[in-house]
Amino acid sequence: MSKGDERSTGSFPPGVSITAGGTVIESYLKNLAGSPGVYRMINAAGDVLYVGKAKNIKKRVASYTHPLRLSNRLGRMIAETAAMEFVITHTEAEALLLEANLIKRFHPRYNILLRDDKSFPSILVSSDHPFPRVVKHRGAENRKGDYFGPFASVWAVNETLTVLQKAFLLRTCTDSVFSSRTRPCLLYQIKRCCAPCVGRIGETEYRFLVDQAQAFLAGESRKIQRNFAKRMQQASDALEFEKAAQYRDRIQALTRIQAHQDINLSGIGEADVLALYQTGGQTCIQVFFFRAGRNYGNRAYFPSHADDEGAAPVLEAFIGQFYAAKPPPRQVLVSHHLPNLELLAEALSVGAGRRIRVHRPQRGEKRKLMAHAEANARETLQRRLAESASQRRLLDGLSKAIDLDGPPRRIEVFDNSHVSGKEAVGAMIVAGREGLIKKAYRKFTIGGGKGGKDRACFSPGDDYAMLGEVLTRRFSRALKEDPDRAGEQWPDLVLIDGGGGHLGTALEVFRELGIEDIAVAAIAKGADRNAGGERIHLPGRQPLILKTRDPVLFFLQRLRDEAHRFAIGAHRAKRTKALSRSAVDGIPGIGPKRKKALLHHFGSARAIAAAGRADLETVDGISRAMANKIYDWFHAVS
Repeated sequence: MSKGDERSTGSFPPGVSITAGGTVIESYLKNLAGSPGVYRMINAAGDVLYVGKAKNIKKRVASYTHPLRLSNRLGRMIAETAAMEFVITHTEAEALLLEANLIKRFHPRYNILLRDDKSFPSILVSSDHPFPRVVKHRGAENRKGDYFGPFASVWAVNETLTVLQKAFLLRTCTDSVFSSRTRPCLLYQIKRCCAPCVGRIGETEYRFLVDQAQAFLAGESRKIQRNFAKRMQQASDALEFEKAAQYRDRIQALTRIQAHQDINLSGIGEADVLALYQTGGQTCIQVFFFRAGRNYGNRAYFPSHADDEGAAPVLEAFIGQFYAAKPPPRQVLVSHHLPNLELLAEALSVGAGRRIRVHRPQRGEKRKLMAHAEANARETLQRRLAESASQRRLLDGLSKAIDLDGPPRRIEVFDNSHVSGKEAVGAMIVAGREGLIKKAYRKFTIGGGKGGKDRACFSPGDDYAMLGEVLTRRFSRALKEDPDRAGEQWPDLVLIDGGGGHLGTALEVFRELGIEDIAVAAIAKGADRNAGGERIHLPGRQPLILKTRDPVLFFLQRLRDEAHRFAIGAHRAKRTKALSRSAVDGIPGIGPKRKKALLHHFGSARAIAAAGRADLETVDGISRAMANKIYDWFHAVS
């Protein structure tokens, strides 16, 4: 058999071939123009496999009609392609921006993917109040005011807010709290607020403090510190020692945050430093944020890509996706030479509406800064690989202990939490080769039957029925959404927090659903319910008891405890919400405003229920028709 024949019948999904995929792609060529654009490859199920951009979209798509010249990974992608979609753009920069947005939207399996895409916190100095407040902010910048950031972590924001409170005494309270104060709060007593709410400072003097805080956030901390030192000396010369001590404390607050700047950029307004390090088929990209010449922290990213993907394409794809929903700074420093560097800069400039410079520093302070960032990327990836190796050893040990065919790639652990069957919640946590996969955690609000249709409470202690419902819902949905098991969301091992009865329930659910190829185990505490005496229940075997110091036992305990923690947290949140509900909440047409008016008028839900129609009409916002509706709600004949 020739090499081409091997690839046409090799490790591709059932029912598809590389030749068929190439024919599908070729059918689109005659109607394509040689202009910039974006294309999508789509499989038979309608899922987007790949999003690409090109300066000449016809030439790029034509390259996929010769799949034997491409890598095995691209060959598999072509084999799965059943349809394509195209968007023509005016420029290649527009195509690059559109490509990044589509990748973020569809998460195609054959693209380089940025996994962690959380928004960054910033600091907002509001401008919609005579006495502006300084607060932590995350998300869309809709409120009027000045935004400073981004910060790499909430910790960095909180640290800076603490300094702003100590140095400039700005308020952090909400406008409603501000308007209702009659005396200064505790922050005034500990010298972290100047109490504008009760008139301890005028609007003009407070505006001066706000201007100083904004100047500090804009990078003029040294100038402000010198000004404070001058005022401290003047107060001391005038024998106003208490006032001088206040300025001393404010200087110390500024000095503290300046001392935390491990690396600084002199002579530059704002920049992001992106350093990439690759080894073992994995990549770490460290992003350092500098604003106003100060280090606002750093964050590590681990993009998902093929093992043989080079540094330049990974970094280019990362930059496009990273700044798709975040405003880029004026400078982006990169660690590697990028073939499309000018195109990236043009695309970022188009998206930001101002000139963005992307360059690789070669010498001087910026090169030293890049070397520091590269060292951080290297150490972070090596630490992650070491943790992964330890995790793989644990998975290998678990596989041998319970006789699996191989180390599990995905483990799902289930637990329930309730009080006498009420407010019952099921929890599922997930672990894999990289440790806990928290974005895959799920909570299940448990009803009264396996299908979850009957919302009545369970009888006390009916933990088996609860578990049966959770497993039925989890795997019925999996069968419906992915009947061919083509995705990666099917577990190799299901672990139940419980004993033999729980194991029997899980096996019964799998038999009813026709699932036979997932390993199931249950972990129960020992006779005294102490950690270390756990029994592992397996189908058709006596319970397994591991040695007290066995690392696999510790691993199973951690998984069990994490599932228990997650279930307890979900149950407590649900119980708290239930306790806060009022009998008024279920009345149609009663929203928060009417509910508040009723409670303020009558004092309690019980008094509302006992009120007559005429009494209900006297409440502001309650018409005669609404009063009748409320009265009928509480006095309906069952």
